[in-house]
Amino acid sequence: MSAVEVAFMRLPHAADLPAPAYQSEQAAGLDLLAAVAADAPVAIAPGRWATIPTGLVLALPAGSEGQVRPRSGLAARHGVTVLNAPGTIDADYRGEVQVILINHGSEAFVVTRGMRIAQLVIAATTGVSLTEATMLTPTRRGAGGFGSTGTAESDRPGAPTAAARTSRK
Repeated sequence: MSAVEVAFMRLPHAADLPAPAYQSEQAAGLDLLAAVAADAPVAIAPGRWATIPTGLVLALPAGSEGQVRPRSGLAARHGVTVLNAPGTIDADYRGEVQVILINHGSEAFVVTRGMRIAQLVIAATTGVSLTEATMLTPTRRGAGGFGSTGTAESDRPGAPTAAARTSRK
């Protein structure tokens, strides 16, 4: 894996926490830690969410983004995940990285200081230039939306067009 250098600062409330780190040699994501006060853990009730500080500010290189992703262990064991997964950190953002956790579990989940709460994946981005058109090139799928690929109706030759399917509803 090639390394891209990313400068970061620790805010005062994270001064004693370790830097984000990969947990294995070929891990894709760096673990983000909760920078909540040791004497003030955050309890997230079932069905509720909370914004958890990490105490980190990143200087991502132009042409990259930070993706804040859930940790599978929290999801599997507690039903806790990142609400806006993946959260996006833009290269020009210089505020604190925070993680919005939601508790889909049946019991309160307590976030404590230094807990691994999410993963940070740095990815390349591609800028685009949108060009408005009056027509687009057709595809076999057409306007088939949610759940339309691989279905018998949309894969049959001569299947109704998207407009015909819509008019039947």
